[in-house]
Amino acid sequence: MANQLFARKSIDKLSADAFSEGAHNLKRTLGPGNLVALGVGAIIGTGIFVLTGSAAAQYTGPAIVLAFILAGVGCAFAGLCYAEFASMIPIAGSAYTYGYATLGEFVAWIIGWDLILEYLFGAATVAVGWSGYVVSFLRDLGINIPPQWSNAVGVEMVQLPDTHSWVRITEQLTSSLAEQGIDIATLPHATGIFNLVATVAIALVTILLVIGMSESAKFNNLAVMIKVGVVLLFILAGANYLFGHSAEAAENWTPFIPENKGGFGEYGWSGIVRASGVIFFAYIGFDAVSTTAQEAKNPQRDMPIGILGSLVICTILYILVSGILTAMVHYSQLNVAEPIAVGIEKTGYTFLRDLIKIGAIAGLSSVMLVMLMSQPRIFYTMSKDGLLPPVFGRLHPKFKTPHVSTILTGAICAVVAGAFSVDELGHLVSIGTLLAFVIVCAGVWYLRVKEPNRPRPFKTPLVPLVPILGILVCLGMMAGLPAETWYRLLGWMAIGIVIYFTYGKKHSVIRKENNL
Repeated sequence: MANQLFARKSIDKLSADAFSEGAHNLKRTLGPGNLVALGVGAIIGTGIFVLTGSAAAQYTGPAIVLAFILAGVGCAFAGLCYAEFASMIPIAGSAYTYGYATLGEFVAWIIGWDLILEYLFGAATVAVGWSGYVVSFLRDLGINIPPQWSNAVGVEMVQLPDTHSWVRITEQLTSSLAEQGIDIATLPHATGIFNLVATVAIALVTILLVIGMSESAKFNNLAVMIKVGVVLLFILAGANYLFGHSAEAAENWTPFIPENKGGFGEYGWSGIVRASGVIFFAYIGFDAVSTTAQEAKNPQRDMPIGILGSLVICTILYILVSGILTAMVHYSQLNVAEPIAVGIEKTGYTFLRDLIKIGAIAGLSSVMLVMLMSQPRIFYTMSKDGLLPPVFGRLHPKFKTPHVSTILTGAICAVVAGAFSVDELGHLVSIGTLLAFVIVCAGVWYLRVKEPNRPRPFKTPLVPLVPILGILVCLGMMAGLPAETWYRLLGWMAIGIVIYFTYGKKHSVIRKENNL
């Protein structure tokens, strides 16, 4: 039974398959610049444009900077392990394929099922943030979309005084307004019905992905240039504003780590741990790079460049933006869908407001594109292994894209994006991502022991120290997430296990090849 559950793929065969030519293979069109851009495209998005504000408001205050550093450290360990695997096994599938080659089929299925949380729900989370910036931008043009149709089901909101911004009602917001002498009950209220704007975003990106990979990469490269430029512009504008308002910045940063309110994750050091887990999914761009290994021109050289290069660039930007934003605006006012826009309005540089929003919209579009591109490629690989029905591995005869799984992923994601809030989705994505990273780190360690002499174009340094630290940091951040997130993860995994034993186990290609 153990031999059946933990049957491993041959790494030599995987490498040979990766470079075989044929009508049923993905096209190799991506160079190192494309891969770094894809990584930045997935990383610079929700983390900066949405979660920086909500995590600071709910968990950390100005110490959101420390949460990003902690999450970045965990990503650095995991990223080094990903780079080793991506150079050894240059084939679509990411952590799923790495798990299959090292820890066996059942573990690979668990990772593949887990990655649905990471990519499909991740794209939905980003779409919700995209919705906030689009609604804000349209409002500037005189087009008002009712908050009931741009927020998740049941979300209670209030319109802040003297603004057009609708914010989720929280205990912290109620207290902050009360300190200003404002009774929250006197303000306009609304309840979310369905986020139609987020649904439209997913539909548009899905259409683009069906058309082709090179077209999608060109769009992503343009979007990345726009949003990185906008992020740098925000950093410069914010730094210039703070230079003349140092007293205000000091007040907003005092205390830097707000006192814990009595429960785990309610500010204090436990709030930093919880926030690092919540925002962690914003770093998964380097993971998304690994799913495109079979479309890279020279994966042994280019995959480590794409993974580690995008991670370094984005970690620096996250730290700068989160520090400047919380110095400009008190953290209690940042639990909004468009916190960067709120920060720019604070500076008084109104001429930058629309530019920032356009950059955020472009940036979040590229994140959705990368995530919705990654999930179908996981399905594609699992289908080729027999663990999912053959329809998931079907390629479009003209565009050579996995169009069936792309359309299915987009349809489910559109419904999820319309029905759920950023917080609910973000927690699930984070715990799914962290679990995948733990398994990848364990796989690198295991394979170094099992096959120490295997050629490795890129080698993770200080093994087993780096994999062990990656495992410990990721498990620590998982432990900091709310209990209900763990229950949802366990429920999701239970569904996946049922599907594996009722379909995947019976149709597994490797079992048939080995007569298991």
